[in-house]
Amino acid sequence: MKLLLLLTLAFTLTANAQSFNDDKTAFSNFLKRMYTASPFEGVKIVDDYDSEYLISVISLEKDKYTDPSVMNRVAQVKAQSQASTFLNGATISMDMVITTSEKTSKDSTITLVEIIESIKQNSIGFTQGLELLTNFENPDSTRMVWIYYREIKKITAK
Repeated sequence: MKLLLLLTLAFTLTANAQSFNDDKTAFSNFLKRMYTASPFEGVKIVDDYDSEYLISVISLEKDKYTDPSVMNRVAQVKAQSQASTFLNGATISMDMVITTSEKTSKDSTITLVEIIESIKQNSIGFTQGLELLTNFENPDSTRMVWIYYREIKKITAK
């Protein structure tokens, strides 16, 4: 009797786990197709059948990072930064410096203009529960794409 109860419990737990992985895989494949059709980066809100998800998409050049561990960490930090900015807002400041100089010679005067633009963004907040959904090479194989996600709302049937 105990063995039957134990087998029933084990089967129930594995059946639910399989269903969750199937849903996660289907959602991941949907987002890959969406990215392949029209590449994008940043934060989006995506509706599934019964939930709303916040997704943060990051794309990094493969040639810039020799160590995959460093590349994964950079992607994670950027995804958290994007999500935090989306959820908590940000303060952006911009400075522009324009310098000109002239070089004169016997025949002509050459004016050189240099424009330096500095943009700073400050965001304060903490993004809880952001989880890696998938990562893959983009279609031209020069960049890696990471998709992080977090459920933000359960949609209940009326």
